[in-house]
Amino acid sequence: MTTTTPDRNRVQLPGISSRAYEHPADRSALVAMRSLSGFDSVLKRMSGLFSERRLRLMFLASSVRASETQFRSLYDMGRDSAYLLDLHRIPEVYVQQDPRPNAMAIGFDDPFIVINTGLLDLMDEEELRFVVGHETAHILSGHAVYGTMLAILTRLATRVAWIPLGYIGLRIIVTALEEWHRKAELSADRGGLLCGQDPEAAMRSLMKLAGGSRLHEMNIEAFLDQAREYDTAGDVRDGLLKVLNLLGSTHPFAVMRVAELDRWRRDGEYSAILQGDYPRREDDANAKVSEEVKAAARSYRESWAQSQDPFIGVLRDVAEGAVNAGERIFNRFARRDN
Repeated sequence: MTTTTPDRNRVQLPGISSRAYEHPADRSALVAMRSLSGFDSVLKRMSGLFSERRLRLMFLASSVRASETQFRSLYDMGRDSAYLLDLHRIPEVYVQQDPRPNAMAIGFDDPFIVINTGLLDLMDEEELRFVVGHETAHILSGHAVYGTMLAILTRLATRVAWIPLGYIGLRIIVTALEEWHRKAELSADRGGLLCGQDPEAAMRSLMKLAGGSRLHEMNIEAFLDQAREYDTAGDVRDGLLKVLNLLGSTHPFAVMRVAELDRWRRDGEYSAILQGDYPRREDDANAKVSEEVKAAARSYRESWAQSQDPFIGVLRDVAEGAVNAGERIFNRFARRDN
């Protein structure tokens, strides 16, 4: 299936690399993993290609596939998102009966998108366009492939929970992967905005995930105020509780997703991309692990510097040491790889 021109006048981004919109912490991890020869193949074998075929057959049998005659608007959104991000294949979109507002991208060689009916009932057309774009961005970044590692290790951690040292070691790895996954969600939010090209609709959709369908009772600016209050409120104890609240979570909280997306837009990267200033896919092979790790470290440092959270202030020196250690490790890896 080939891509066609979108039905509305949005800016296409020919040959765009996913590095254009990926959060630095997400991008550095992806560049590092892509640089490992055969890494994707190993993960695919571990997860089993048969399971992907089984899942596609399951959704084909138990849900509704969007097409020119079924859920036409979603079908058009999937086509448009693939066109705007210059994907070579248009991902299929399936609608499944589930009241929980959720969507996901599934698969390795031929990924597809699943939208719950709870999300269809919650979002208007432009908000849904952001959601479909979000999942399309996951596909372009290859998050489904690398996210498999998180799922495999999480299952493994539960199986070895009776071995104290083994469980602790795996739990540390899983916690780090969950942090990566949260940054991957921020990346996909940016990609969704590039597809919808409607910042207010993007932020509305995230706000609705927190507060439901009564949009007339909510306000984006007030919601952003909540994000600022969340960052500054309380003392060191509250900061620790924020960290504990994230354990086991693969998605950032809604107020932080809105705040991060708004900050990315205001920083000028969004408009620069629309004007054609972005890295191209053809240059992905030249991306250097060491440079991306340094970019991730800068991003964390800027985030810590901007944060008013007292707990972040206490841990800043410790975190700086961890980041510096990470840079040294990846620099050593990069030298060996070259």
